[in-house]
Amino acid sequence: MSSLRQPAPRPCESCPYRRDVPSGVWAHQEYEKLRRYDAPTVDQPPRLFQCHQADADSSAARICAGWAGCHDSAHLLALRIGILEGSIDATTYQATLEYESPVTLFASGNEAADHGQAGINDPHQEAERLAAKITRTRRDLET
Repeated sequence: MSSLRQPAPRPCESCPYRRDVPSGVWAHQEYEKLRRYDAPTVDQPPRLFQCHQADADSSAARICAGWAGCHDSAHLLALRIGILEGSIDATTYQATLEYESPVTLFASGNEAADHGQAGINDPHQEAERLAAKITRTRRDLET
């Protein structure tokens, strides 16, 4: 059985890849992670990018739908390693390869990170609401 589930039908309301999510929801270093998946396959991180809505070790943990929809999944090193190591099963692998977001996403991790980091020092009220919601949901985050 896979430890990570397939992407949700739509990216969550606080997904850093969504164009309609305000900037400043996440910490600077969380946005920096998005950039690394734009690199050539060999230079990408080997770890799957999980949705931020569930604790990393939760049975509800899943591949980030925004990540799957933004990047060309056929060239994601983490997806290849995940199937080889058994972090995901064949169904999750295929669902990630075929994923198409029903909401508009940034064209790259760089674009998403630039947008997200732009409001970190002065987040909009909606960004603060989303960050507070995530903090209440996640037990594995340090505040």
